[in-house]
Amino acid sequence: MNRDIKILVADDHPMLLKGLKDELISNNYKNITTATNGAEALEKLASDTHEIAILDIEMPLLSGFEVINKCQEKDLKTKFIILTSHKESRYIFKAKSLNISGYLLKDEPFSEIQKCIYKVLEGKNYYSSTFNDVFQSQISPELQKIKLLSPSERTIIRLIAHKKSSKEISETLLISVRTVQKHRANIIKKLSLSSDQDALTNWVSQNKTLISSL
Repeated sequence: MNRDIKILVADDHPMLLKGLKDELISNNYKNITTATNGAEALEKLASDTHEIAILDIEMPLLSGFEVINKCQEKDLKTKFIILTSHKESRYIFKAKSLNISGYLLKDEPFSEIQKCIYKVLEGKNYYSSTFNDVFQSQISPELQKIKLLSPSERTIIRLIAHKKSSKEISETLLISVRTVQKHRANIIKKLSLSSDQDALTNWVSQNKTLISSL
């Protein structure tokens, strides 16, 4: 195990940042860089080669996801591990869509971070068991339903996500309101939603991250 690798740790909570840095140093990792916000993390990653970056999601100036996205645009070779308190499906789907190497929860022991670093350096991914459970039980079923939607229905879903009414959707797509309503009924059926008036709107609100990938 090469502990001469350079690791960047970014978190806006000073105690958590210091604790993780101290833990890494005590485990003989010698080159640890820290950042207290996303912009600082991005600057350091862009100016010097780091094999691994361990990032919080919610940070000032740039989120962890925004840092990863900008680094990928720059084609940096850093491998990314998210260390967060968030277990919600929208965060997990976003992490999956960015193809990050690791996703861990802050309440897990340091040994999990150690395992994750090992796997990442081997070119593998390592996710919290919670990550995998949420993806399989909550995200994957919704993705399978979305695949049933036609291109026109996906377009309407995106417009609903932008809070467009049926009348506004009909004007945007140059179709009748009746056609929009028919599409909405088909979408509700394919997504296995209830017949409640707000069922589709509520589903769209809860799955905005998935819809953004359409």
